[in-house]
Amino acid sequence: MSIIIAFLIFGFLIFTHELGHFLVAKKVGIGVTEFSIGMGPRIVSRQIGETRYSLKWIPFGGSCMMVGEDADSDEPNAFSKKPVWARFAVVAAGPLSNFLWAFLAALVVLAIAGVNPARVTYLQDGYGAEQAGLQVGDIITEINGKNIAIGRDIDLYFLNHPLDGSTLTITYERDGQEYTTLLDPNYTTYRMGITYLVTEEAASFTEVAAGSPAEEAGIQVGDVVVSVNGTPVATGQEMADYMESHPLDGSPIELVLERNGEQFTATLTPELYQGVALGFEASVYREKAGVLGVLGGSVQEVRYWISACFSSLKMLFTGQAGIQDMSGPVGIVSMIGTTVEQSRQDGALYVFLNMMNMFILLSASLGVFNLLPIPALDGGRLVFLIIEGIRRKPVPPEKEGMVHMIGFALLMVLMVVVLYNDILRLF
Repeated sequence: MSIIIAFLIFGFLIFTHELGHFLVAKKVGIGVTEFSIGMGPRIVSRQIGETRYSLKWIPFGGSCMMVGEDADSDEPNAFSKKPVWARFAVVAAGPLSNFLWAFLAALVVLAIAGVNPARVTYLQDGYGAEQAGLQVGDIITEINGKNIAIGRDIDLYFLNHPLDGSTLTITYERDGQEYTTLLDPNYTTYRMGITYLVTEEAASFTEVAAGSPAEEAGIQVGDVVVSVNGTPVATGQEMADYMESHPLDGSPIELVLERNGEQFTATLTPELYQGVALGFEASVYREKAGVLGVLGGSVQEVRYWISACFSSLKMLFTGQAGIQDMSGPVGIVSMIGTTVEQSRQDGALYVFLNMMNMFILLSASLGVFNLLPIPALDGGRLVFLIIEGIRRKPVPPEKEGMVHMIGFALLMVLMVVVLYNDILRLF
C-alpha cells in the first residue's frame, strides 16, 4: 500500500511540474509534440491534435517535448523561434508550478490541522527562557533580528545558527504588545545519566548515557527502580515525583534496582553538567484559523520548506552534510512507507495529512532543485536564456547542448551514488 501511495505522490509531482511547462508553452504558441508521465516504453498513448499524451513504465521522470526545443527548426511554433521572455516563462513554469501545488496542498492541511504560530507552549523551570520573562502563550516573532513567521522557523533558525552560549535577542508578542528580551541559553545542572518513562508502569531505564555516573555505577538499560534513597518507587510517575521534590545537588544517590528478578544496590554521585538550551518549546503547536489565516499560513508553509531546502543545500556545500545524507527515490519511498505505518494507528485522516505534508515538502524541494543553475536542469537553461537576453543573441546550440549533456551525465552519476546509499540503508 505504501509503495502505491509513493508512486502516486511521485507521479503527481512529475505531472504538476510538466503541466506547468505544457500550459505556458501552449499559451505562448509553442508546439508540444509529446506530454508524458514516466520514462521508458509507453504503457498507453493517445494523439490529440499536435500532441501525443503518454504514460510510461518507469514511474520516475516525465517530459514535455516541444517543437524545436533542442535543435533549430523552421516551424513558426518552434521553441527556438519564440522571444527570450516566452522561452524563459516556459522553462520557469515547471518549478513555479511545483510551488503553486505545494501551496494548494498546504491550504488543505492547514484548513484541517490548523496553522503553526510560534506560540510558547512550555517553559522549563530555571532555564533561560523563564529567566528572560517569557510566558506560555507568548508568540515569538524574531530571534536575533531574524523574522519568525511560523513555529518551525525556530528549529530552522537554530539549524543554521546552532546554540553556542551567546545571548539571544528574542522579540515576542503578548496581548497585542511587542516586547524584546535577552535570553541566556547557558545553564548548569546535576545529572545521573539515566532516562526513564514517566508513566504508571514500573520505572525502567530506557537509556544510560555513555560515561555517565549511572554507567560507572553499573546501571544498565532495562533495570527497574525499586527505591531511591530508601523511598519505595513503584512507577515512573513516582520516580519523577520523588526527583522533583528532591532536586539533585551532587549528593550520592542510592538506588535499589531489579534486574532479571534479582535486586541489587547501586550508588552514584550526580555530576555537574554545563550546557546550552532555550528552555522553551514553540515549534510544533497548531491552532485553527480563519480563511485569511489559512491563506497566509499556507504561503509561510511553502516558504518554510523552500528555506529548509536551501539550508540543506548550504550544509552540503559547507561540509556539514555529505552525499551519504541525501535520499533518492528509493529512500523517499522508504520514508513514505515508514510514515504511513506510523500514522496508520492514528487513523486514515492522519495518514492523509502526513502524506499531504510529504507532498508539500517534495514539491517545494523539486521546485528548488530544478531552479538550481545546474546544466540539464531548468535552472541551467534559464541561465543560458539570461545570457542570451544580455548578449541579444543565443549561445551556439552545439555549445549549450554540450554543457547540458555533461551536466546530465554528472547528475546521473550522482543519482547512482544516492541510489546505492539508499539501498545500503535498507539493509
